[in-house]
Amino acid sequence: MARRRYVTRGVPGGYRVWDNKASRWWGDLYELCPDELVAELNNSHRPAQITELTKQARARKR
Repeated sequence: MARRRYVTRGVPGGYRVWDNKASRWWGDLYELCPDELVAELNNSHRPAQITELTKQARARKR
């Protein structure tokens, strides 16, 4: 099984997306785990879809 480039990691206050290739955080802190966003980052790489999922993940509240 191939190693995924983007993974979510729990941090104090929520979740962040870790970029394994660049060894740094990608994006913002999210309160809820952005599963759809991470799946899109690892598979299709459609910029419009990534932008929309990022906006949705920021807007979600607990």
